Amino acid sequence: MTIQQNPFVDVPSDSTITKAAANFIEQVTYDQIPEEAIRIGTRCVLDGLGLYVAGSDHETATIQAALADETGGISDALLLGYGNKAVPAPLAARVLGTAGHAHDWDDSQVSLDPDHVYGLLTHPTIPPLTSAMVMSQKLGNISGKEFILAFLTGFEVESKLSEWMFSQHYKRGFHSSGTVGTFGAFATAAKLLNLSDDKLLHGLGLAASFAAGIRCNFGTMTKPLHVGRAAENGITAALMAEKGFTADKSALDGPWGFFAVLGGGVSMDKVANETFGKPWSIAEPGISIKPYPCGVLTHPTIDLMVKLVKENQLSAEKIEKVTVYAGSNILNPIRYPIASNHLEAKFSLPAVLAMVAINGKAGKIEFEDDFVQSDAMQAMQRAIETRFDAEIEAKGFDKMRSRIEIQLKDGTTISEIADERYRGGPENPLTDAELEDKVRSCCEGVLDSSATSKIISSAWNLLELEDVSTLAKSIQTGY
Repeated sequence: MTIQQNPFVDVPSDSTITKAAANFIEQVTYDQIPEEAIRIGTRCVLDGLGLYVAGSDHETATIQAALADETGGISDALLLGYGNKAVPAPLAARVLGTAGHAHDWDDSQVSLDPDHVYGLLTHPTIPPLTSAMVMSQKLGNISGKEFILAFLTGFEVESKLSEWMFSQHYKRGFHSSGTVGTFGAFATAAKLLNLSDDKLLHGLGLAASFAAGIRCNFGTMTKPLHVGRAAENGITAALMAEKGFTADKSALDGPWGFFAVLGGGVSMDKVANETFGKPWSIAEPGISIKPYPCGVLTHPTIDLMVKLVKENQLSAEKIEKVTVYAGSNILNPIRYPIASNHLEAKFSLPAVLAMVAINGKAGKIEFEDDFVQSDAMQAMQRAIETRFDAEIEAKGFDKMRSRIEIQLKDGTTISEIADERYRGGPENPLTDAELEDKVRSCCEGVLDSSATSKIISSAWNLLELEDVSTLAKSIQTGY
């Protein structure tokens, strides 16, 4: 029998992506960041702070926090939900990162590549933001400008690696927010630690081995943990590299490297035409800040359902049947025909549309177990079905395309195509006021209005902060 050697390699032997990533992390300065990237980055920070609060009392985070509390250790950074208690940086990051992704409400990377599928693209903010939040506490006296530089450095490294990978990464079942997110968290921590030269290369090698997360866990508590572990592992890689721990110095693009083994290769055409920071991915092609706490692939369909319900003054009692038509890029990952809990509902078109049919919206309250498991929700979901549409499939995966057909009990049929310019995306972004409203919704029931207003004010004034550890204190509960 012949054993095929290194069957996954699709990366040229002269590729230098690992070295380029290390050089970028070491050399990029605040003055090199475009004003638009700073503006959007500040919005992402505000969004992320609200998401930490929203997830602070979610079971995915509280279980991890209890474990961290039991483990204990050096007091590096605040343990979310435990007042003034602090724990080692990696443990604090695991809890904070898990909370940030607990509701699947964090932003999504955008790509203009027609060969990409949306699921390949990472949730870019939470891993590097968590790293920045935790490491700034560990190190102390980190200014707002140092904070945003480190955050955007990690954001850029993470986004470019995700953009350059082939879509096989996602199609094989990897969750890029867990895998590529590890590099984002590492780059941010490395920037704050002022790592240089071989320590950066070794750290990237460590991050490549730590990167993990598989899609079979979508709809379970483990999906948010992927992001928590990305933050934890990225910080761990940076701290180990700082101590002199070694790893392969071409672990992104070398033989048996990350791209070859997990990514199916890398698009060298893209690498030849763009590099880290040219352009900054956060500004071009941009990101999507989510209006709904569920998989972004459902959002254009939810917006359409909200539109149809409002325009036609529909209620659940009037609806006989709803059919959603979409391609495999939406129907495969959004895979639950009937959601039995709030986690499955985040990946179920029948569930999110049933929410809108019953309550006219799909927000934090609708994604609680009590609502999802109610008799009304369970019955309404069974009146909604999804169907594969070959015409939509043939248009490609660069957009989130779908169509809704509603049959009413009076015999009327309503049908419309979802707007590809989905709300929250670069072509139709949330306004600053809408973003603030989202943060207030995130904090509702957890923090009072005064504490919430302080979070919003601190984020908008981030660049003026002399010590960003105040951000961590502002989101803390459990005193």
